[in-house]
Amino acid sequence: MSGKRKRVVLTIKDKLDIIKKLEDGGSSKQLAVIYGIGETTVRDIRKNKEKIITYASSSDSTSLLAKRKSMKPSMYEELDRAMLEWFNQQRAKGNPVSGPICAKRAEFFFYALGMDGDFNPSAGWLTRFKQRHSIREINIRNERLNGDETAVEDFCNNFRDFIERENLQPEQIYNADETGLFWKCLPSRTAVIKGKCTVPGHNSFEERVTVMCCTNATGLHKLKLCVVGKAKKPRSFKSTDTLNLPVSYFSQKGAWMDLSIFRQWFDKIFVPQVREYLRSKGLQEKAVLLLDNSPTHPNENVLRSDDGQIFAKYLPPNVASSIQPLDQGVIATMKRNYRAGLLQNNLEEGNDLKSFWKKLTLLDALYEIAMAWNLVKPVTISRAWKQILPTIEEKEGLDFDEEDISGATVATILQHTKGLENVTLENMEKWLEIDSTEPGYEVLTDSEIIRRAQGQTDDSSENDEDGIELIPEKHINHTAALQWTENLLDYLEQQGDMILPDRLVIRKLRATIRNKQKMTNSSQ
Repeated sequence: MSGKRKRVVLTIKDKLDIIKKLEDGGSSKQLAVIYGIGETTVRDIRKNKEKIITYASSSDSTSLLAKRKSMKPSMYEELDRAMLEWFNQQRAKGNPVSGPICAKRAEFFFYALGMDGDFNPSAGWLTRFKQRHSIREINIRNERLNGDETAVEDFCNNFRDFIERENLQPEQIYNADETGLFWKCLPSRTAVIKGKCTVPGHNSFEERVTVMCCTNATGLHKLKLCVVGKAKKPRSFKSTDTLNLPVSYFSQKGAWMDLSIFRQWFDKIFVPQVREYLRSKGLQEKAVLLLDNSPTHPNENVLRSDDGQIFAKYLPPNVASSIQPLDQGVIATMKRNYRAGLLQNNLEEGNDLKSFWKKLTLLDALYEIAMAWNLVKPVTISRAWKQILPTIEEKEGLDFDEEDISGATVATILQHTKGLENVTLENMEKWLEIDSTEPGYEVLTDSEIIRRAQGQTDDSSENDEDGIELIPEKHINHTAALQWTENLLDYLEQQGDMILPDRLVIRKLRATIRNKQKMTNSSQ
């Protein structure tokens, strides 16, 4: 007769590992044996998968997750939710959060939430709050977290020691960062027109998306941009397969990056593409992704490949804004490229600005921002890493003598744009930098934090928006596509000023469609 199985209490990290193995096809029976638990326990972990991942994603400490064995809630759950939301936003901004500051804010939320009873935000309460959410960075005393040169130097030295220990080359070191983009924002002579809202400084713009850039330190591996829009399939996409877009497109009802989207991007896009790139370079399939402390970035335990060789590392909150590579002019260059490209397209089409603005769709914007990202030079990116990696080599053939698009270049295009010939340099710069400080995550006011903590959400849903944006898909067969291509070729042949490469591209496209048609016919 076999003895009674010894009771095993899993840590949060153990549960995350089991979830990973289940997603990779592991069986409940095998995992139960490996971890010394019952199959029922494995099934419960599978059932509570999202809850466990959400809890771990909001945690601040990998080491504490490896020790913590429960997700025991606070007796003041609404207060706990409000405080965690507030803390994550403060950390993302790099603001110092001390014990006294935290206690004062907790007292404010307690009364603002209309909670009953006596509440004492003591040192004991702060310790329990930190333990519940695996937070390390709240000091009991009022200690200022300085983003000064010493803090920057300390991080840079520690990071260089880290990459030396891990034997990582610049090709294996990545950075990703989000930003908001007002994609339908055009300049005027006196102000800036932002999508459907013309009030400068207003935050609620309909024509806004979140764009995330990701590249390695050499600038030679730029991943496709990750773009988050409101609708699953906007009207302008028509029958376009989102997998064929020039960006990786996700949807969220506010067009914000969130924990779920970031995790999907990391697992399904970042890890596979990094593996493929490193393999092509003959390098070990090992890499680190450097991130800031945005509330939309999950815990390091969640952002890790199955073999643990591709993983995330976080910048300290008090230095992220001053040394994060993509914030050192890289994203700004991409946005400048994007807006200059819009003006150039308008100029080439010969439209007035108003009609061009009306015709501009999200699909157009995605192609333009993808082109703008492609135009960011590797040297622009590698130089942005100089503070962290001062010894990074500037590879030959990276166009050092060529400058990125300058304000003067944009000004020249404006001078040739009907209605904008007299735009002042000041207004032009305001337009170019209109969303320079726009974050990729949703920033909540105290009132919004309180409503969210109480479970109140925006009545509008993603499905409502989809209902507005979606139109029935139209299937285009090979015969129709071939006919349109033939018509376009006929048109180009009749135009004496059309250059040969334009016609060759269409001819190549026609050949591709013919081959697809033959393959379809032969398989029937």
